[in-house]
Amino acid sequence: MQFRFTEEQEMIRATAEAFLAEQSSSAAVRAAMVTERGYDTELWQRMAAEMCWQAMHIPEAYGGLGLGYVELVATLEQMGRYLLCSPFHATVCMAGNALLVAGNEAQKSEYLPQLAAGTTGTLVYTGGSGRWDAHAVEAICVPDGDSYRLSGRYRYVPDGHTAQLLVVAARAEGSTGEDGISLFVLPADTAGISRQWLPTMDQTRRQAQLEFTDVQVPATALLGEAENGWTPLATIIDLATVAVSADQVGGAQQSLDITLAYLKERVQFGRVIASYQAVKHKAADMMVKVEGARSAAYYAACIGDEALSGGTLGGELAEAASIAKAYCSDAYFFNAGCGIQLHGGVGFTAEYDIQLYFKRAKSTETFLGNAAWHRERLARLLLDAPVHSARRGALS
Repeated sequence: MQFRFTEEQEMIRATAEAFLAEQSSSAAVRAAMVTERGYDTELWQRMAAEMCWQAMHIPEAYGGLGLGYVELVATLEQMGRYLLCSPFHATVCMAGNALLVAGNEAQKSEYLPQLAAGTTGTLVYTGGSGRWDAHAVEAICVPDGDSYRLSGRYRYVPDGHTAQLLVVAARAEGSTGEDGISLFVLPADTAGISRQWLPTMDQTRRQAQLEFTDVQVPATALLGEAENGWTPLATIIDLATVAVSADQVGGAQQSLDITLAYLKERVQFGRVIASYQAVKHKAADMMVKVEGARSAAYYAACIGDEALSGGTLGGELAEAASIAKAYCSDAYFFNAGCGIQLHGGVGFTAEYDIQLYFKRAKSTETFLGNAAWHRERLARLLLDAPVHSARRGALS
């Protein structure tokens, strides 16, 4: 597949780069990451009102711009490049996608315009097992007349302590694996929900623990069919995985760029260290890593575009998402790690930004499954699923 930006897509990418270079500078990132909220609320509202990023791939019928997943991924790449501290991924790529994939007309009409206008949201599905598949859903939902009661503890929830809208997964009592899972959408201030920020190694991203204690939700909060929610949830997770991969591409690229800038300034034995052959080889390896990762991420974005347009591409989206996450996780961690080494001893110090990218590389590597997990998943998909001959032939 030959991929090339259209003029409109190139303009979107360039606009995002210019805006974030100014608004998500090193000083701005460092100021936001030491707060409990984890982001600048004024900047978040500017992103909604001026840039319309939260509305980017929401259909025009629900107050959005009606653009595609490729445009979204191009913007996410720049967000990763400048370490943007915001609940964008949780809101747009998780909660927003959940409503697009599983919501009915009434739910989309109610909630998507809110997200487009700047309401924050997130997807709540992982328990304490550290897994990212269907087995991660541990909370219980029990029918109660014309409503449901939700109980359980969720961990590793992106921006869960500040999100205003929650898309929640819970399972029927006694169910396991992919069976018995239901999805619900509800306000975060619903009675019975307690939330706690969980500090992590990566200060540029926030995670939280949520406790549900007999939370009563109406039947109108149900997304899709009761106890048949894994299929849409799997698609939502795959779309979110593609989005994380785009963030990793941006971070891998910036890790290379700031390292090259340092190599051209640092003088050792009377020469800038960028002139040494061994250093050039390492920089070339970093460039190869990021270019391969970028190709995987944008291919997955194209598949995501088709999936959101109503295509029956569940298996292909899963494959593309796992390929992208595996490549991009490896590339980001490799480039950030090499950046630390090529900076020498100062690479570990708080003064230099490369250590921030190293931490983001590790946190995004583990989030939604690391490279080894996705390679194992891809192997299972290739063994179990029918061969998508047309696309595989194009890639071979």
